[in-house]
Amino acid sequence: MATLTAMKISFNLKFIFTLALSLNLFIGYCQIPERISSIATSAKAYCKKNNMNMEFCFLVDLSIHSGKNRFYIYNFKTNTISYSGLVCHGMGKNSTHENPVYSNEVGSNCTSLGKYKIGKRAYSNWGIHIHYKMHGLDKTNSNAFKRMVVLHSYEYVSETEIYPNHLTLGWSLGCPVVANDLMTQIDALLKKAKKPTLIWIFD
Repeated sequence: MATLTAMKISFNLKFIFTLALSLNLFIGYCQIPERISSIATSAKAYCKKNNMNMEFCFLVDLSIHSGKNRFYIYNFKTNTISYSGLVCHGMGKNSTHENPVYSNEVGSNCTSLGKYKIGKRAYSNWGIHIHYKMHGLDKTNSNAFKRMVVLHSYEYVSETEIYPNHLTLGWSLGCPVVANDLMTQIDALLKKAKKPTLIWIFD
C-alpha cells in the first residue's frame, strides 16, 4: 500500500512539473513582443541561409528604454526568449540616454546597427573578464572588428530593470555592454555553440 501511494505521489509530482514547464513555455511565448517575434523569424531565416547557429541568437532592441530589458537570448527551437537583460548603447556623437546616435565610423564611440557574427572568445578587463569579438555583416556595421567592438559585461550594469532610471551613459564606447549575470549565461551558451552565432542590433 505504501509503495502504491509513493508511486501515485511520484506520478502526480511529474505531472505537475510537466504542466508547470509547459505553462511556463506558453506564457514565455505569449509574452514575446510582436516586434521581437518578427525580427526573430527573419533572424532564423538568415541563420539557416548562412549556415549559422540554429539553436539560438541574440537580439538587441535599442528602441526600448535603457532601464528596461532589451537584450534577448532567443531560442530558435522553442521560439521563446530564454533570458533577457539590460544593455548599454554607445555614448558618441552627442548620444543621449533616450536617443542613441548610430555610426559605423572608426573612433565615433557609437553603437552600429545591423547583424553581427560572434567571433573569438578572449580576455576582458571588465565584468567577468570575458569578451567576444564581433564581426559586422552589414554596411552599417562593417567596421565593427576594426573599431574593436566586442560583447562584454560590466559590474555596474544592473542585473534587474531600473526603469524609469536609465543606464549610465559612458559605460559603452560602441560595445553592447551587459550585466555580469547575463554575460555568464551568454558565455555558457557560446562555449557550446558549434556554428557562428548571430547578434542583431536594431532600433
